[in-house]
Amino acid sequence: MSPSRIVETQYFTFAHPPQELILKSGVKLGPVTLAYETYGKLNAAKSNAILIFHALTGDAHAAFWHQGDKNPGWWDLMIGPGKAFDTDKYFIICSNIIGGCKGSTGPSSVNPATKEPYGLRFPVITIEDMVAAQKHLIDHLGIKTLLSASGGSMGGLMALEWALRYPGTLHSAIPIATNYKHTAQQIALHEVARQAIMSDPNWNKGDYYGKALPAQGMAVSRMIGHITYMSERSMEEKFGRKLQGKEKVGYDFSQDFEVESYLKYRGASFVQRFDANSYLYISKALDYFDLSEGSDLVEVFKNVKTKFLIITFTSDWLYPSYQSKDVVKAMKANDIDVSFIEIETSYGHDSFLVEIEGQSKLVSHFLSNVAKAVIK
Repeated sequence: MSPSRIVETQYFTFAHPPQELILKSGVKLGPVTLAYETYGKLNAAKSNAILIFHALTGDAHAAFWHQGDKNPGWWDLMIGPGKAFDTDKYFIICSNIIGGCKGSTGPSSVNPATKEPYGLRFPVITIEDMVAAQKHLIDHLGIKTLLSASGGSMGGLMALEWALRYPGTLHSAIPIATNYKHTAQQIALHEVARQAIMSDPNWNKGDYYGKALPAQGMAVSRMIGHITYMSERSMEEKFGRKLQGKEKVGYDFSQDFEVESYLKYRGASFVQRFDANSYLYISKALDYFDLSEGSDLVEVFKNVKTKFLIITFTSDWLYPSYQSKDVVKAMKANDIDVSFIEIETSYGHDSFLVEIEGQSKLVSHFLSNVAKAVIK
């Protein structure tokens, strides 16, 4: 691979006491560290920066390669030279959120007051808090206005939140496969996943660091989540009723079907790469999120000047298209420049990670038009 495609994670620490970050709950948190990566080059005017937000279990490693890695970053198909987020033209930034476990301050981090991992002593965080923390990073980089902000799933929520919270700092936004508040069904799915973790005896009320991990609960939690990321059609096409390593069913409780074995593998691998407490905190932040705060959605967007491209997928039943359409209606009622595209696909919610060709054309064209008006 080209040396120009090797990237290292960087770290920014801020909110040192007594200047802590004040969370939505009113609790103060500090110091705070954010892990982040950048791709491409920031121009002299600092006008070509694009902020990428990751999904629930993502991280700062969105593209390119770490030295010695077997796989590139999680959105490498979209970020790079000549790709949708073209690093020959744009300066791409991706940061791990607070509450995460991939280098940013979260429940697995050491609490400076106790010299022990926070565990459940870490304060509850929200989507608003995640965005506020990343605004500190963008300020640190000396960027006053972003060309665009984009992300899929939870990343889309953060793109919308940024447009509302910092309307003068964002020329455009591309929320993908997202919504503006969690429905009862979405909250219910998360609660079942959280209960799976908290019911594991090794969870130990969050104090499992340096001890046995709540592996079984975490694996079941991930299995539940992974089912929601796929569509019925994609699961049928991928697995059907194919048997795993046998010619006939065993009439027992071993894994007869290939889909059972696949889910077990996904659950086991997740235990090794993600922190159980982070999953609890981040999923709860998603459930708390309500862009409208219970009020009129049209009123919410009245001061927004950002240009939007909103992308959804026909088979996404976790964040179905109608939720994004409600956002589009509220934007149009405020004469906001918004384009809405629903892509026909069978991949389900995970389409934003795998449905690359259709997304790339849309994103590339949209960004080119925004850049013509912004980058001199």
